[in-house]
Amino acid sequence: MRQTYKGGDKLFVDYCGTSVVVVDPNSGIRYRPRFLSLVWGQVTTPSRKRHRAKSLPHWFGSHQRALAFYGGVPAAIVPDNLKSGISDPCRYEPGINRSYQEFAEHYGVAIIPARVKKPRDKAKVEKAVQEVERQILAPLRHECFSSFSTLNQAMGRRLQQLNDRVMQGYGLSRRQLFERTDQAALKPLPIHPFVLARWKQAKVNLDYHIEVERHYYSVPYWFVRHEVGVKISEQFIEIFYDHKRIAAHPRGQASYHYTTLAEHMPPHHWAYKQPSRERFLAWAQRIGSQTQAQVEAIFGQKAHEEQAFRTLKGIQRLATEYGCQRLEAACKRANLFNMIGFRCLKAILKSHLDAVPVAAETPVATPIDHDNVRGQTDYS
Repeated sequence: MRQTYKGGDKLFVDYCGTSVVVVDPNSGIRYRPRFLSLVWGQVTTPSRKRHRAKSLPHWFGSHQRALAFYGGVPAAIVPDNLKSGISDPCRYEPGINRSYQEFAEHYGVAIIPARVKKPRDKAKVEKAVQEVERQILAPLRHECFSSFSTLNQAMGRRLQQLNDRVMQGYGLSRRQLFERTDQAALKPLPIHPFVLARWKQAKVNLDYHIEVERHYYSVPYWFVRHEVGVKISEQFIEIFYDHKRIAAHPRGQASYHYTTLAEHMPPHHWAYKQPSRERFLAWAQRIGSQTQAQVEAIFGQKAHEEQAFRTLKGIQRLATEYGCQRLEAACKRANLFNMIGFRCLKAILKSHLDAVPVAAETPVATPIDHDNVRGQTDYS
């Protein structure tokens, strides 16, 4: 059946056969790069993009470079059922690779894969593959290239000749026909480039972290033991639950290190992790002046303020167990006798000495200087 295509509607994608070799001059390794051919429905204007393998980064990189070459975005892309793009080659409801679907959403293009073993669904690109193999790859098959840049230059010259050659029956070259029919109908390229990411499933550990490539990233603690989706890109790690993003981190490079956000921690973990002199003094001031004096004395005893943290946490435990009023009374008695520390306060509270009134000190009489009062010289 004769197919009719609108300008800028569909871009067909397929791989060419391998017939060119690149040899690394240092290691002697021979590469046989893959060539991706892309053509439009209304006019066969080929674009060739080479890469080493059919992996995800190369697959998306070829698409991005091709759309940049054409200077716009079609309404739909028609690939074959390569695993890099199609996860489930179902005849009626094909499954699109999640990363490929994100690529399509970023560019605002639909993915319509051809049916399995139905090359006529993309007959345009099958013909373009034949043209690329005959006009570009075949003349280069006996040459040996030392780098991909030299191969690109040689293929670029032949591609330009192919696209600029006037076609019989049209009176125009492929490039001119593309500019007349397809180019004006293309959608503009997005402002920001597409960032390739891969996905994995992970289970949140009891310490509210997940592991990604030997680095650990925090999630909100209420997702412990839940299955989450992890989006891994070059710069960021994003974590999703029920299709909603719950955490995002810059990608860590150090193995077996932790990236933890304070808002992801349970309250008691955060309180333990974030002690400071100012927080303890503010807590003591709320209880009373005697407790504040005791806390300041404890800090004064220690060479490093962190040494006082565990002692003060013990005193906070006493306040919870015996009450703030009794702690304030115990601190008053301890301060009077220059007793400092958790053990002293605990002994006072346990023995109920905080309820015993402290004896008032006897004032020392000041000597009286008077003419009628004899001094020690009168008895010598």
